[in-house]
Amino acid sequence: MKLDEVTNKEQWDSQIGSQKMSQFLQSWGWGEFQQRLGRKIWHLDLNGEYILVIKMPLPFNKSYLYIPRTKVEFDQAKISFLRDLAKEKGCIFIKIEPLNQALGNFGFKKVKPVQPAKTLMLDLSKSEDELLAEMHQKTRYNIHLAEKKGVNLKICQAEEFPIFYDLLVDTYRRKGKKLYDRDYFHKLYHDHLTKIYCAEYKEKILCANMIVFYGDTVTYLHGGSSEKDKNIMAPHLLQWLTIKKAKELGFKYYDFWGIEERYPGVARFKRGFGGFEVDYAGTWDLPLDKLWYYLYKVVKKFK
Repeated sequence: MKLDEVTNKEQWDSQIGSQKMSQFLQSWGWGEFQQRLGRKIWHLDLNGEYILVIKMPLPFNKSYLYIPRTKVEFDQAKISFLRDLAKEKGCIFIKIEPLNQALGNFGFKKVKPVQPAKTLMLDLSKSEDELLAEMHQKTRYNIHLAEKKGVNLKICQAEEFPIFYDLLVDTYRRKGKKLYDRDYFHKLYHDHLTKIYCAEYKEKILCANMIVFYGDTVTYLHGGSSEKDKNIMAPHLLQWLTIKKAKELGFKYYDFWGIEERYPGVARFKRGFGGFEVDYAGTWDLPLDKLWYYLYKVVKKFK
């Protein structure tokens, strides 16, 4: 199998973006975002199947190949090709996140996921009344409460980006979660895939969500809210107004981007909107340099 790169954005997104429950992590735009972060990427054509490959840097001038959320069905020929590419580029291992395929038979080891191993999706072909009926009663109540209080939806402008990031910092700190730095989000905000939707109350932004639009799916990627005025229930209404906007624009699915049981409050909030759960095949590593891979795992564990 030879190195065959796709150079046409429209050609790429016509295949990746037409897939059911489209994966924005394989989109042309996500590849451009990775380049803005300083990473090398390849848009590869593996016998008619497109796959985005990212070279991820590590300390001591080491690196690994990362293939996020892909619908490609791997066989020995494709794995051998990726192994050769990784070795050629000096990578110490390959990390793949197939949607529905275990990779143990190809020598891979299942590891801690990079992207959420399970998510919650809404079917946007249902009517608004049907979607509301499938929600938890408390979620519906909070939506109506925020509506009565006059919470509005708006798209955040560039000058309001610092408000969004400050809300993220505050929220992630409360939940004990790690957060990318401001530059990461600033570059992501300027990607054509994303918008920041805000819930405004009395001319004050109470919460803000970064939303990805790609293919047939809208994804709630990151969100932050203020502890102040939490009795307004703005986050519930912000989700609902975004869901309605996605329906209006003709999207088929709304992805809540992960339900992790180690964050029970967040999982409970998302499950309150109903929908159906999707389990993925997980994250798989193929060590190529066993010594350096072992050192990588040790350092990652202690971090």
